[in-house]
This record gives sequence, C-alpha cells and structure tokens, in this order.
Amino acid sequence: MITNNGLNDLKDIMTYLDKVPYCVTRQALYSPGELYQGYDPEAGPKSYGACFDGKVYQYYLYTGKQPTSVEESLARRLHDHCIHVALHQFVKSVGERRCVGVMGGHALLRPDGMYRNVARLSKRLTELGFVMLSGGGPGAMEAVHLGAWMAGRPDRQLDDAMAMLMGVEAFDDPRWLQSAFEVMNKYPQDRYISLGIPTWLYGHEPSTPFATHIAKFFDNSLREDNILTLAFGGLIYTPGSAGTMQEIFQEAVQNHYLSFGFASPMIFLGKSFWTRDIPVYPLLEQLLDTGRYKNLLLTLTDDLDTIVHCLDDFYKAQANP
Repeated sequence: MITNNGLNDLKDIMTYLDKVPYCVTRQALYSPGELYQGYDPEAGPKSYGACFDGKVYQYYLYTGKQPTSVEESLARRLHDHCIHVALHQFVKSVGERRCVGVMGGHALLRPDGMYRNVARLSKRLTELGFVMLSGGGPGAMEAVHLGAWMAGRPDRQLDDAMAMLMGVEAFDDPRWLQSAFEVMNKYPQDRYISLGIPTWLYGHEPSTPFATHIAKFFDNSLREDNILTLAFGGLIYTPGSAGTMQEIFQEAVQNHYLSFGFASPMIFLGKSFWTRDIPVYPLLEQLLDTGRYKNLLLTLTDDLDTIVHCLDDFYKAQANP
C-alpha cells in the first residue's frame, strides 16, 4: 500500500526526472548531431559549453560523479538502462559477429604512426563489412572511427583527412573537436557506420564525432563491460596503459570461460610494445601453454594484412561452422 507520503515522494522523483538535462527514457543511441547539438565549429571551442554534451557534463560534475541524491542516482540508472537496451538492439541489427573492437590509449597523438595504422586498418575492415567499435574517445579510439568514416574513399583522401588533423595533436587542445568537424564537413558520408561507447566519467575527453552511433553512459563499469562483451568478432589491442591492461585480462577471462559460448580473437598490434615495453603477450602465451588459461585465440603482429585475414577467417568460420 502506498501512503500519501509515498505518493508525494514519487511525485517529487518524477518532477526531478523531468528537469534533468538528459532524457531518462531514450529509445535510441545518440548520433553525433544529437550529442553535439548546439555546438558551432565556426564559433570555436567556447561553443562546446552550449551543446547538449557540454551541458550534461557540467550537470554531471555539479551533481557529483558519485551522486548523493536518490533522484539523480535513479535518473542516471534509467538513462543508462535505456542506452544499454538500445545498444544491444543495434548490435543485433548489424550482426553481432560483425562487431570488432579496438582498444588503446586515449593519449595517442594524431601524428603518431600507430594512429595512422589504426585508421587504415579500421577503414579496410569497415569496407569488408565489419562494424568497428571503441571507447569512443580520443587517441586510438578516434583513429578507429576516422578510418570507418573514410571507408569507401581512396586512401589518398584518408591521408588528406589525417593531414587536416595533424595540426591539433591531442584532445586537450581546444581545437580538437573543431578539427574533427572540419574533416567531416569536407568528407561527408552516410553509408558506413561505427559504434562509439564513451562515458561522462571521462567527460574532459570529448567523444569523437566520427562515430556514427554513440552509446554514452554515466556508469563507466557498464560502459567498459559493453565494449568488451559486444566485440564478438574479435578485439585488437594497440599500445595503451593501465586501462588497456585491465581490458586485456577481462577479455581473457571471458574467452577462458567461454562466457558467450565461444572465444573471439585477441590480436595485439605492435610486437615490440607487447613483448618488451609491456610484455603481456609472452605472459598470455605462458598461461595458455600451462593450461592456466584456455581458449585464447592469440595473434601478435605488426602487419595489417595479417589482422584483416585473421578476423575475416574467424568470421567466415563462425558463419559456416
């Protein structure tokens, strides 16, 4: 039985949910146009604060990264639940075995050779019919979606797009977002898609607008879990730091236990990095050889062709068992 006090509490909660600057009952993922509604590239960095994403991030900071009010906590949970449902509907619609994830550092600079390799690799895989996904932020993540955005075009146009970005090396440059929109305006497209899964927890790192579909969460743990579990077609690891290390072993556990009925490829791009700088690959091999880990499909390479063939062969084998 609901008392009068209970009814008043429910009424207060509903009033609060109506006033938050984001929709708690979304039925679809965000598009770049929605996320950056109100942003004017020609007006420069200051206009970010007036766009939807900027307003939500400021409200997120104002109400606390860990909200103290029941109302705000409930609002975020409802929002993230709806994004979670829309995300799984999206993956189902494109074919989950076609989803390939790329993990790597947010600090990767645009002029870095690895940035160029990731963009080229993503372009090729997108043209083969794969749907590329990442954490949806800057660095290696941006390179994933730039490559997907430029799919179907000559490589020289991808080179031109990257040249346009080179003058703004990192996401902490106020012109980072503006430069991305300049590329999108020069090379518009509506044929190829990619999926970014960012979070307002790292709202100081802008979400890349090159991702055509954006599942932005408040809860970073839910976001991380979705990135790893939805890349049924395989995961490519580029050089990263602590976050990437966490993602490697989280994925290894899922493959070890065959949490989804099968194991997916774990591909490490950068032989020197993964064997010398951070020697995680020899460790995984040892764990696999000794039986402590099972079902790991490991590849270590510097060659983009090897990655393309590995993922394409895996997809074909799964589609025709």
